[in-house]
Amino acid sequence: MGHLDHATFGWLTPVLSYAMAAIGSALALRCTVRALAASGRSRRNWLLTAASAIGTGIWTMHFVAMLGFGVTGTAIHYNVPLTVLSLAVAMVVVGAGVFAVGYGRDRLAALLLGGLTTGLGVASMHYLGMAALRLHGDVSYDPVLVALSVVIAVVAATAALWAALNIKSPAAVAVASLVMGAAVSSMHYTGMAAVSVRVNPSGVELPGATAMQFILPLAVGLGSYLFLTSAFVALSPTAREREADATAVRPADTEPVH
Repeated sequence: MGHLDHATFGWLTPVLSYAMAAIGSALALRCTVRALAASGRSRRNWLLTAASAIGTGIWTMHFVAMLGFGVTGTAIHYNVPLTVLSLAVAMVVVGAGVFAVGYGRDRLAALLLGGLTTGLGVASMHYLGMAALRLHGDVSYDPVLVALSVVIAVVAATAALWAALNIKSPAAVAVASLVMGAAVSSMHYTGMAAVSVRVNPSGVELPGATAMQFILPLAVGLGSYLFLTSAFVALSPTAREREADATAVRPADTEPVH
């Protein structure tokens, strides 16, 4: 068996990956809160932003953590199409869960459906990303830990969507985001604990791209997207702020002209 190291760069990749998950969760929660206070095209746009934020945040968390993953006795490459597919799955399936909550009339049913869908999307993204691994050896999984990681993903997603439905204050959203980031990270490392690798040393060049060639640039790009979108959401006035501004302007507009 090859020795697996989940932190070849020390605490850098676990801490950075947790930060990505927490930022994506915070942005998604704020966008979902905005969506529930809006209607029509505005609601749809906020939900799309929420789905892209949490999908991007979770995917970036996974692959930033994978930058620190190593196996003694073999190099690691990634299949590019499968890696991109894992990002698409994260966006689409998580988006379906977010939209279920955003448009569901029965809140409890929408929450349960959205949590299940979003959680399965997170788990699918993780294991598709793992399927993209290319190394000199055979990868196997502990089915009990795999099942536990899926349960953690579904519970974490349901809790996050519950927070979006019930928590409005920025401080409470920040706390919920930290908890969600911890839950997503727990799901990732539980899934990684399920992995065993039997190394078969070989001099044959591995197919695919190295993490530094492909994963790092993509993770940096998506991380930048998260930060820029967070800034946009933070600077965008809420519906309550727009209403307050309109109320403040209205008396001046209706004063009689002398």
